[in-house]
Amino acid sequence: MAQTEEFGEELADFVRRVAELKASRTGPSGDLGTMLDAALFELDHVAERLWPGLERTAVSASATAASDHAEQRLLRAVFQRFPLPVALVDGETVVRRMNVAATELTGVRGGYATGRPLSGFLTPSDRIAFRSQAAAVARGEGDRSLTVRLQLRPERPLRATLTALRPGTEPRTVLLVVLQPVGPRDTHRDGSRRRAPDLGEATRHAELLELSDRMTATLLTAPGGDPAEVLRRAAEVLHDRFTDWVVADEGPAAFRRRTVLGPPGELLADVRAQEPADCPLVLDTARCAAPRLQVRPEPEDGFGVDGSGAPVLVRAQVTSLLCVPLAAHADGPVDGVLSLFRTGARLAFSMAEARAVDVMARHVALAMRRPG
Repeated sequence: MAQTEEFGEELADFVRRVAELKASRTGPSGDLGTMLDAALFELDHVAERLWPGLERTAVSASATAASDHAEQRLLRAVFQRFPLPVALVDGETVVRRMNVAATELTGVRGGYATGRPLSGFLTPSDRIAFRSQAAAVARGEGDRSLTVRLQLRPERPLRATLTALRPGTEPRTVLLVVLQPVGPRDTHRDGSRRRAPDLGEATRHAELLELSDRMTATLLTAPGGDPAEVLRRAAEVLHDRFTDWVVADEGPAAFRRRTVLGPPGELLADVRAQEPADCPLVLDTARCAAPRLQVRPEPEDGFGVDGSGAPVLVRAQVTSLLCVPLAAHADGPVDGVLSLFRTGARLAFSMAEARAVDVMARHVALAMRRPG
């Protein structure tokens, strides 16, 4: 680097002196001999100093480029021969590169996977969660890890760990996905996962069990033949201690908003007056018959707008939301949608909470269908 800078300075000095020689042609003719000697001296300087310096700079640049190319080849070889299954994807989970171990694990050729969403190779129940976590990692919200299952091998759960990378040659953040089978080393003899005790997780698990018990007791005592009353009671169980907002819509032939629980104010009245058909999230959840979990939900108008035209999610300062279908069976008809919002500094909904609410929603749907 120092030699390149020195050569540049010498070249700049030479160009300046040549300009001075050109200007000297307008001087007295008696000085032409002196100017000619100076010009010959500059030519000697080019032949003896500048030209060899230029060759050395070119050789150095070529060696640097060759070294960078060799480094890239080495990194590609390390990536391909890495013993763990890994893949590079973008924020939409589209595969950029997949190593040999990943192709063997997934049963998908690297050339076929490239350009296709990695989430498309997962079971339908895991795709939404995987895309949501990938988007969060791409936004810079930290590494994530979740359990997924491949569509070709649903009986073999995988632990997918996502971390953000910013390679120098990439204009955007890419995600490194590590796929690890949940094998014998990860489990106890009874099949449970081996991990260190987590007091916070244990507390949240106990709270979910308590919530599930309260929901069961409420549904058992709810009157039969009155779906609207069942929805109202279920919403009251979920509200406040578990979530800041609960919106219960009955449908899907003609959606009706049955219950809205949230902070008192003008926005509460606006949400109650909303038409569920104006809420894309509600319609998508009913059409797909699958829960939707979003952290920092986008688009902002996913739950429609209030009376002034402002997005409800923005007005309510929603940081995470969970929409679950009310279906008695996984492949049965959808009788409505439960939408839960958390706002402010409250912890975002977790995958465990989403699964628990999905199970409760099935029980709610069964209670709604109970005859009077």
